[in-house]
Amino acid sequence: MKLILLGPPGAGKGTQAKEISAKYSIPQLSTGDMLRAAVKAGSDVGKRAKAVMDKGGLVSDEIVIGIIEDRIAQKDCATGFILDGFPRTLGQAAALDNLLSSKKLSLDHVIEMRVNDEELVTRIAGRYTCAKCGQGYHDKFQKPVKAGTCDKCGGTEFARRPDDNAETVKTRLMAYYRETSPLIGYYFAKNSLRSIDGMAEIGAVTKAIDGILTGKKGK
Repeated sequence: MKLILLGPPGAGKGTQAKEISAKYSIPQLSTGDMLRAAVKAGSDVGKRAKAVMDKGGLVSDEIVIGIIEDRIAQKDCATGFILDGFPRTLGQAAALDNLLSSKKLSLDHVIEMRVNDEELVTRIAGRYTCAKCGQGYHDKFQKPVKAGTCDKCGGTEFARRPDDNAETVKTRLMAYYRETSPLIGYYFAKNSLRSIDGMAEIGAVTKAIDGILTGKKGK
């Protein structure tokens, strides 16, 4: 099973990818993780990526595709994989199609997680974690039982990610709609796209995705 999860930052793609990975025993492939692994392994494409990164440059699509090619050739990808964070642009989508075609492979599913922008901003901007154990909380949706005290470890110090604020989230959304949202039309035209409500409860989203993967939901 080879699939892509599409959706803006904060839509829950990472959470759902982990669920799918565990249930179907296929790896979640993050471009960031793959880049770091390739550089650490010292592969040819990893050395090329390191040279660019050491100069502070952006790794080209060609290099990223090369890293993906090496990664999907590994044994744990024999029964499939989930692409997390790639493709981001139409050019990357076309390059991925060419790569898969050259390997006589094809995508089984492209799942779009639709979200409401205002709710998404609220969801992300309200996140914080216990500084001691990392337990996650939210200003609106998941407060500690006792205000100011972590339910898990009793810690009293909390932290927020610097980029988890309304203005940064809006900037990331603009980048998504400018660069990545055209992929929705691209995969729709290829009859690969399935859409679900990404703002539903996590369990409901998981169930909807599973229905698509198992064929229990109409195409």
